[in-house]
Amino acid sequence: MKKYKNFDLTNYNSYRIKARCTTAYFPETELEISLLFQELEQYYLIGSGHNIILSKSYYDTPFIILNGNLNSIELINTHIIAASAGSMMWDLSNFALENSLSGLEIFNDIPSSVGGAVVMNAGASGEEIKDILLNVRYLDLEDCKIKEISKNEINFEYRNSIFQKYRNKIVLKAWLELKTGNKKDIKNKMDFIKSQRWIKQPRDFPNAGSVFKRPKGFYVGTIMEHLNLKGLKIGGAMLSNKHGGFIINYNNATGKDILELISFLKRVVKEHYNIELELEQQII
Repeated sequence: MKKYKNFDLTNYNSYRIKARCTTAYFPETELEISLLFQELEQYYLIGSGHNIILSKSYYDTPFIILNGNLNSIELINTHIIAASAGSMMWDLSNFALENSLSGLEIFNDIPSSVGGAVVMNAGASGEEIKDILLNVRYLDLEDCKIKEISKNEINFEYRNSIFQKYRNKIVLKAWLELKTGNKKDIKNKMDFIKSQRWIKQPRDFPNAGSVFKRPKGFYVGTIMEHLNLKGLKIGGAMLSNKHGGFIINYNNATGKDILELISFLKRVVKEHYNIELELEQQII
């Protein structure tokens, strides 16, 4: 296991907020993770860092990071792939492509680790990871035992699961069942989805994807456009001119800048639409 003191977190959060932590751990096996959680009384756990907002510039609490580690991907049989929690979804989708397996195309351009995708039931365009998931191995911090759970027991909802509701269950590995497909068709779908996202989304500035969950019957981006909020700035944070559902770090934004902008947006939307926007990103 790799361990670093006074660790720079800037490249481990997709907003590229400048922050450091007292200690960072990079466990490489499930056993190391289990021992680490038994050792530490307090900690922050992050994966790829694509769905988090760092609210501080310095953390006394150590970070456990699954990014470039615990990232094995293997083909179990002709249709089932097993992937460790630190694997990136785009690596997983490319692995499926190489094996002519369909079902992961929408994840080719979604910046998330496998663990993070399971926790928040990641997806797009009506497809979610729950649709292809078989079961999950996890560390239960109540008794520090490694257990497995089937998809039907995970209680998936829109951008939610028991792993998000109960943070004492740590995803370690996931098994996914895919379908045999034509490699060319799979690649074409991946390329089309990616091109559409790049047209609509602000990929030229650091961001963490959709800031808010979609309220029933509405699109957040459309709401922001109707309220003329696109382009609104607080400090170095700005609501994207390209997509009103994204906040970008356009000029050395701090976590405080981003959170103040989020609070303002929520307040305006509540006032005009009587909708309580729910944050999709995790504040640390």
